[in-house]
Amino acid sequence: MVNYSKKESVATITLCREVSRNCINDQVAGEFNDIRGEIQRDKDIRVVIITAEGQDVFCAGTDTQAALAFEDRAKLLELFSVAAIIDTFTCPVFAAINGAALGQGLELALACDLRICSQNATFAMPQVTCGEVPWDGGTQRLSRLVGRGKALEMVLLGESIDAQEALRIGLVHKVVPLGELMRTVQEMAHKIADQSPISLAYAKEAIHKGMDLTLDQGLRLEADLYYLIHTTRDRTEGITAFREKRKPQFEGK
Repeated sequence: MVNYSKKESVATITLCREVSRNCINDQVAGEFNDIRGEIQRDKDIRVVIITAEGQDVFCAGTDTQAALAFEDRAKLLELFSVAAIIDTFTCPVFAAINGAALGQGLELALACDLRICSQNATFAMPQVTCGEVPWDGGTQRLSRLVGRGKALEMVLLGESIDAQEALRIGLVHKVVPLGELMRTVQEMAHKIADQSPISLAYAKEAIHKGMDLTLDQGLRLEADLYYLIHTTRDRTEGITAFREKRKPQFEGK
């Protein structure tokens, strides 16, 4: 259901349920969790890409039939949540969105750090049309990303937006032809992977955590991480490489 591969320092996670529109069930979430453990143990991985097989659907949301088997709603949330797993990655995470990202599929993408989509991609939070609400972080991450007004519009109306509108409101970072999607994302991922993994993790931490802090608290967090980076060998290597006019060789130490 979920394929995992690695090329150099970039890991790729692929949803492989095209016949089920790549919908998420407890098995998919469980495999995501297993892959998360493998990535955390592999110190060579510096960037993660999440994508899906097929040319029409990235992820159409929660597998409703599988969800109906769980009478315990708390257990369902625990076993089906994928965004919470993605949120634990300290390295940068890309969503390569190759089609429709709906409901929990959009929530999955929102948990990633960078979102690149194909021209045929569409986005929607249609849960209210089924008498439900977004539950895998959608109301919180969407509003932080596109603003309260646009988030309310998408959630309350449940209507779909296209790739260009998603780009306009800041939901995605770039729109490319479907045939160029993975090449574009892989090029960006490998460029990021060349940087110090400690710098990447600290920068990501400062931005994400800073969103929930006051400006003064965020500035203190930024300063603390800046001081910490000065204790690393990567920082020394970066300065040395700059002086020697060569490409730095970061080790993540």
